[in-house]
Amino acid sequence: MIWKTKYVGPLLILLATLLFGSCISYKFTGASIDYATTQTIQIDNISNRAPYGWAPMEAMFNNRLRDIYANQTRLRQVKRNGDLHIAGEITGYDQFNKGISADGLSSQVQLRMTVNIRFTNSKTNQSWERQFSATTQYDSSQQLSAVQERLVKEMTNDITDQIFNATVADW
Repeated sequence: MIWKTKYVGPLLILLATLLFGSCISYKFTGASIDYATTQTIQIDNISNRAPYGWAPMEAMFNNRLRDIYANQTRLRQVKRNGDLHIAGEITGYDQFNKGISADGLSSQVQLRMTVNIRFTNSKTNQSWERQFSATTQYDSSQQLSAVQERLVKEMTNDITDQIFNATVADW
């Protein structure tokens, strides 16, 4: 009978902790936004102004940029007069040889994407203009058209993460 009073209490506490603790989900986005004062964001269409480009790249970039703010913040996206404002353009999409093989031919090709971003926070009177870029590489035995979608997605994810961190994560 003594074992019941000695072990039942801690066992019930442990069971309750496991039961209720599993119902809580944690999300660490890194955003440091004062939602009491900053509630909206305006994200203009980021146009493709690169001399060379891939047609779907602009839409992929804009969708990912809007999605990252929708999924990782509570900011409401508006078309005008947002508390935060992001504008810019894709300014570069270049490929160049990264490595040379023993026979003197290219063995690796590097692809680079550059985006110019203008950011304004009307609540703190903060504004800046910066360039963000990402690179990735692929084997020269492959055609760019065969790997382009995957590579552009990788670079888009990298650049939009950089933009997110620079605008709302204070990194």
